[in-house]
Amino acid sequence: MSYMDIAKIILGQLGGNRFITMTGAKHFVGISNPGLQFDLPVNAGALNNVTRLRVVLDPSDTYSVISYRKLRGQLDYVEVGRQAGIYCDMLESIFTEMTGLYTSL
Repeated sequence: MSYMDIAKIILGQLGGNRFITMTGAKHFVGISNPGLQFDLPVNAGALNNVTRLRVVLDPSDTYSVISYRKLRGQLDYVEVGRQAGIYCDMLESIFTEMTGLYTSL
């Protein structure tokens, strides 16, 4: 299975198009860790000004979710949160916990 396939599966587990609509997430990239990286709009109002998240598939077949915020006037991002040992059915609730944004109505 390619890392792009894994990225698509993760997006589906987050809620797919419903997730994109509810959060405004964009710039989806399959990463070779393997996993999925995406950005949130600056004006989304996420906790801790989170604007980027990575969901990484761990060797234990669980996920790690890492949240980042962009430094003002910089090109760099700084890590603001990390949770590991997350099962696929927990991804949406962990996303909400880390960002304060809901993935469904």
